[in-house]
Amino acid sequence: MTQVHSHPHAQQPGDQPPTGQPHGHAHHHADLDWATEGPRLVREAEVYQPVTEQVLGWLRDQVAATGRRPGAVRRVLDIGSGPGVATCLLAEAFPEAEVVAVDAAQPLLDLTAERAARRGLGDRVSTLLADLPDGVAGAAPEEAGHVVAGIGEADLIWSRKVLHHVGDQGDIVRRLARALRPGGLMALTEGGLPLRFLPRDFGLGRPGLQARLTTATEDRFDGMRAGLPGSTRVVEDWAGLLTEAGLREAASRSFLLDLPAPLGADGRAYLASVLSRFQEHAPELLGAEDAAVLDQLLDPENPEGIARRPDAFVLTAETVHTARA
Repeated sequence: MTQVHSHPHAQQPGDQPPTGQPHGHAHHHADLDWATEGPRLVREAEVYQPVTEQVLGWLRDQVAATGRRPGAVRRVLDIGSGPGVATCLLAEAFPEAEVVAVDAAQPLLDLTAERAARRGLGDRVSTLLADLPDGVAGAAPEEAGHVVAGIGEADLIWSRKVLHHVGDQGDIVRRLARALRPGGLMALTEGGLPLRFLPRDFGLGRPGLQARLTTATEDRFDGMRAGLPGSTRVVEDWAGLLTEAGLREAASRSFLLDLPAPLGADGRAYLASVLSRFQEHAPELLGAEDAAVLDQLLDPENPEGIARRPDAFVLTAETVHTARA
């Protein structure tokens, strides 16, 4: 059974390539201290709120392009919702919809409910504890219409950086597609561009550290995928997977997150969080020299560290794939 959440880099390095975007992972909940993990996930997701808002504006336009008002979206599923930052933004973007946060960790769902209540959205945001893929296991359409056990039907299904943690990615897309109401829209965020946060040569160690981080995590990501239950290799053409699931008008679009130097405190805290998850495994991933550079970057008193240097930035892109029922 795969336990999945949507949140940035909570797993060990190599969970997926370091795109720097909020995404989901499979892990054993007992391994995590939610008292510290949950608030950190909220902070990191808030760094990416500008790009989330861009995406949701585009999705509203996608709905309007069909001749439907955004109010025609009556039920939204946030699959792998994590601490609910995107869940609440979905509720604000579609003000007549019920938004259901679906996640495998009750502490994160509790954070979602608390956030929704603070933002005056508690009457429209609900939570559902469910694993993937079993939480959306339903009979095939020819056997049971569009009834999908557990999650119910929706006019919009949103999932960010989650489905790559299911062994058979094609299968989970098909299962979710069955939950879409006629004319409904699915939006999956997968892929994008790796995070960049410093110049190629930033004066410490051998130039090109970020490229080496990306290569190392690509390799570990392959190992993660191979170890998933029911792991099936597919071409990661997400628009193609949506089409194969019986959906139409598949399209992809990328959105840029550009937080220029000098970064504010939230951006610097985010980068420190990303780098700290490389630090423990850096010697075997990257070698002693790069491990020493990471130590310097994470030293809050070092003038060349992430906390203090003036040239740190956040630059990345995430790609959203959509299709209609």
